[in-house]
Amino acid sequence: MKKEKKTRLVSRGYWSETWLRFRRRKLAMIALLFVIFMAMVALLSPVIVGTKPVVCKYQGKIYFPCMGYFNEKWENPIFFQDGIAQRYPVQLKEKDPESWAVFPLWYNDAMRRVTDGEMPGRPGNPTGDEGCPSRMNPFGTTFYGFDVAAIMIHGTRIALLVGFVSTGITAVIGILVGALAGYFGGWVDMLLSRLIELVMCVPTLVLILAFIAVVERPQIWHTMVIIGLTGWPGIARLIRGEFIKLKQSEYVAAAHALGTSQFRIIFRHILPNALAPIVVPISFGIAVAILIETGLSFLGIGASVSSASWGRVLSEGRANLSMWWLTFFPGMTIFLTVLAYNLIGEALQEATDPRLRGRE
Repeated sequence: MKKEKKTRLVSRGYWSETWLRFRRRKLAMIALLFVIFMAMVALLSPVIVGTKPVVCKYQGKIYFPCMGYFNEKWENPIFFQDGIAQRYPVQLKEKDPESWAVFPLWYNDAMRRVTDGEMPGRPGNPTGDEGCPSRMNPFGTTFYGFDVAAIMIHGTRIALLVGFVSTGITAVIGILVGALAGYFGGWVDMLLSRLIELVMCVPTLVLILAFIAVVERPQIWHTMVIIGLTGWPGIARLIRGEFIKLKQSEYVAAAHALGTSQFRIIFRHILPNALAPIVVPISFGIAVAILIETGLSFLGIGASVSSASWGRVLSEGRANLSMWWLTFFPGMTIFLTVLAYNLIGEALQEATDPRLRGRE
């Protein structure tokens, strides 16, 4: 007897179905790959370009000077005490003949000019109008000889950090406030709804400018926090509406009947089913945060002077109109990054829309 093959229909979950629908959109998948590529560039930027060794041996110990690009305090003070920090290729051997170092793939720096003889056989970066794109500097150099490509690569960290950190703060506050307002209702909902309306009246850019005017040394982290603290009302209102609808569901009534705690009902039973509407605004929020940061840096009031930023290159291009590369390359990078997040957000909006599922 032939064994009959039993076909088993497996129903996909909500997020699995959403991912399947998202993958059908080629532009959205290209945008997602671009964002992943940018994240890898941000993470590996000290390995891609820099003048600090990725790893080196000095006086019998192993160091990782490239970590100084993430935080200045992570570069061991011994290199500053011995006068090595600015000229690693030459000074390491002079101070310790037995030392060795592995340098980044491309020797250049985002925050200073590479000078003649700094790396054996490599000429210094040109300055002024002579810094047009070339083999040594494919994106050209700034007026003072800083490599634009190195600034763009290291500036990716700031752009993505601003987007993800500020949007993360926005999502956490918005979900918490919206969940409490929608679940408890009554006076809790009334108070939190008034708080949402109050925060919606506060313009983010004006608050950042006021904060910078008061604080003596503003940091990029301050900008991230302010964007996060003022951008959550939209997410809170979406979550509140979902909780008002879902708390009437049968599975929530069953959880109440079993004596489940309110905390578990909110965050274990209702919240996972209420997250779908906020995926789209989170994607768009990252793009908005990147635009705000680059705009502030363009005005000279964003990231600190000691950090690489796309907006600062644009600002220098405004002051030196003949140096077209200072406007073209950062402008295209900002445009492509924001476009990628918008394409992802649009695709998610279509993939999560229940009205389109039946048509497909």
